[in-house]
Amino acid sequence: MNVKRILIGRPLATYEEEHQRLRKRIALPVFASDAISSTAYATDEILLVLLGQAAIGAAAWKYLSALAVVVCVLLTIVVLSYRQTIYAYPSGGGSYIVSKENLGTTPSLVANGDLSAEALKFSKGTNSLGLLLLLRAFSSGAVALSGVEAVSNGVPAFRKSESRNAALTIAMMGGVLGSCFLGTSILASHLRPYRGELDPTGLALMAQHIYGGQGVLFWIMQISTFAILILAANTAYADFPRLASIIGKDGFIPRQFANRGDRLVYSNGIVFLSVIASVLIVVFDGNVSKLIPLYAFGVFTGFTLSQAGMVRHHRRLQEPGWQWKAVVNAIGAIATGIIATVVVVSKFTQGAWIPAVLIPLMVALFKAINRHYRRLAGALRSTEDEASGEVTTTMVVLVGGLHRGTRAGVDFAKALQPDHLIAVHIAENEDAGNAFAERWTAYEPDVELDLIIDPYRNLRGVAVRFVDDVKARWDDDRVVVVIPEFVVHRWWEHLLHNQAALFLKGALLFKENVAVLSVPYQVSTPKGRKESVSL
Repeated sequence: MNVKRILIGRPLATYEEEHQRLRKRIALPVFASDAISSTAYATDEILLVLLGQAAIGAAAWKYLSALAVVVCVLLTIVVLSYRQTIYAYPSGGGSYIVSKENLGTTPSLVANGDLSAEALKFSKGTNSLGLLLLLRAFSSGAVALSGVEAVSNGVPAFRKSESRNAALTIAMMGGVLGSCFLGTSILASHLRPYRGELDPTGLALMAQHIYGGQGVLFWIMQISTFAILILAANTAYADFPRLASIIGKDGFIPRQFANRGDRLVYSNGIVFLSVIASVLIVVFDGNVSKLIPLYAFGVFTGFTLSQAGMVRHHRRLQEPGWQWKAVVNAIGAIATGIIATVVVVSKFTQGAWIPAVLIPLMVALFKAINRHYRRLAGALRSTEDEASGEVTTTMVVLVGGLHRGTRAGVDFAKALQPDHLIAVHIAENEDAGNAFAERWTAYEPDVELDLIIDPYRNLRGVAVRFVDDVKARWDDDRVVVVIPEFVVHRWWEHLLHNQAALFLKGALLFKENVAVLSVPYQVSTPKGRKESVSL
């Protein structure tokens, strides 16, 4: 516990949440670092596509600036769209909430199964087709937009007025991102840094040229870029757990994602994100070019659904000025939809097939989880005609030996005054069983003992069958199995004892109208103190 406090700090009470909200100057690096960090590789990704084709050659540098301008125009549209989302849905949730409210619970994420087979054939020809190659390069550079939606997902994290502060933050983020990306691309078109397989990044090559080698300014540039990329992970950790909590509350993913930890954050989402990110880094060798097709399709699909949902939102409410807002959202939806299609078609063999296949499977999983929660809610729902009546109970005390733990279990069962009370002992042979029965008569004459001989020593199976026989014998409303357990005082002593009680509880858990009661008996230590490490 002390290590935990050192690592994450003291626990925060719920009423302290207001004081943990973010000012704009803190929210900007928290939520915008992901998007701004893409400046470090977005320009490179465009050049990797263009320079890889001999047919384009020197013209690649001319196309670079033009593509960067188009990306910035798209960035402006997306930022304007998400500013509208922030004001329309201040509770957060971004694309998920917009799509849910306006497009339905399960909007279409991919077209149909035939798309995959035809992307596969088409993608092999995109390297030689000029327009499609430019679209592929554009889609690579458009990853600069990834992370723009983070602010709209985390509106509740801002200080009041939440919507206004979030809208200002996303506008500042768009300005910084657009100027950095466009400036880097224009500079690259003039300096023409060549980046081969073994070369450093284009940003590093340009810094080396501008600063005259790898001097102090060069390393300041490199370290600053590295720091921003590290900070970019904070956006995902601030955003994904909060979004997962909203989806968890809706019952489409496990509801544990909606639980808050000591520091008022959604700890389960943080842990899950860490595990998945680690797996992806290992599987894809930390290669940015390999990872981009993996998430680009999902990013632009989310953009498309969000903006299409906002068009529906404006048409439904028709607030003042809704027409021009709807036009902006419609243009954005069409543009990002085209990019999502280009990504999955042109980069299908490079990894885009994974989200194209995985997203529909995830949607099916989400729906299955939601069906489980709805069935559970229906099964637990109580109606007025289900008035509590008299319940008859049979208690079965499992006794393995005659000791203080057994006495504690029997006394506890008696105190509950069941309609029927019996004890059961399972022996390996007749002699051992008869000897125990004689001792039981003297030990507890008021409680009936059922003796079972099992030469195969199958405690769990015999006990479960005995419970079934008891249910048939008395036909009571409920059978309660009492398991006396002694509790040792050191954790390692727990390893010296079998786990028969634990496995037996697991076997009886799925028996209808059967309950299991553990009656612990704390064994005193030589010094007279008691511990509570359950067997």
